[in-house]
Amino acid sequence: MSTATRKRRVIPGFGLTMGFSLLYLGFIFLIPVGGLLLYTSMMSWEDFWRAVSHPQVVASYKLSFSASLIGASINLVFGALVAWVLVRYSFPGKKVVDALVDLPFALPTAVAGIALVTLYASTGWVGQYLTIFGIKVAYTQLGVVVALTYIGLPFVVRTVQPVLEDLEAEREEASASLGASRFTTVRRVILPSLLPALLTGYALAFARAVGEYGSVVFISGNMPYRTEITPLLIVAKAEQYDYPGAAAIGTVMLIAAFLLLLLINGLQWWTQRRGL
Repeated sequence: MSTATRKRRVIPGFGLTMGFSLLYLGFIFLIPVGGLLLYTSMMSWEDFWRAVSHPQVVASYKLSFSASLIGASINLVFGALVAWVLVRYSFPGKKVVDALVDLPFALPTAVAGIALVTLYASTGWVGQYLTIFGIKVAYTQLGVVVALTYIGLPFVVRTVQPVLEDLEAEREEASASLGASRFTTVRRVILPSLLPALLTGYALAFARAVGEYGSVVFISGNMPYRTEITPLLIVAKAEQYDYPGAAAIGTVMLIAAFLLLLLINGLQWWTQRRGL
């Protein structure tokens, strides 16, 4: 194709910018991940399987992934509600509430963990009242879910909020004027427009929760087979100089998280293709 017929770009330099992008992604993502996989591949299959299938490790898998899925699911519902309130309504202190949504981004995870323990311990501000009803949060699996829900909320809110801002309220009014019920308006008008953003926020919240460490170690109690998460187990093995074991467990977490994110993104692509 000649230069005359080649379509001119408004902003030139695609090759240069693509090169820098790939270089950056290589140093930040591909080289560390490749190094982890390469280090793991040096282990024999027996050693790898022994490291990743130990009952203590399996128990940590179950807790990490189940608590992450529960936390992301909670944020999927309530994050959408928070985004809806912030976009559709005006009320005193709205900017303060909007700023508080980003607090988990700014607050160090260790500080967040200490704050959660202060709130939900049996003698804490909230925990002392929950204890009356026999509900214990700190040092239980419920505490892990609370911590992962806390750190994942902004991902859903900030993903859904811009889509809601671009979604005209007139569409809802038109649906109501045509006789549609509120449930039908939500199901047929609002939800299809929000579904890709909801799935993206869900995937981001889940991915963040799977790798969370700082805010969980304080409130979980770190009891083996009960409240010990996989990232903590990886750190413990690294501190014991068991680098092959830490790499093997990290590889399993990496593959599992990648497959789940691939599934969620595939579902998002399918909904966009079908126009749901």
